[in-house]
Amino acid sequence: MALIDDYALAGGLRLADALIAATAIEMNLTLLTANIKHFAVIKQLKIQRFDPSASCP
Repeated sequence: MALIDDYALAGGLRLADALIAATAIEMNLTLLTANIKHFAVIKQLKIQRFDPSASCP
């Protein structure tokens, strides 16, 4: 809920994205996402861009 409190209004963070981000932060994982803008506002989150078109032959 801290992420929602901090980023919902300013960054448009929604509950599902907050849960995903909180899990990655708590487990000290890098979040792999094709939608960087949903998570970019969360400073303590490690993010890596995923390009779905690059993974298909």
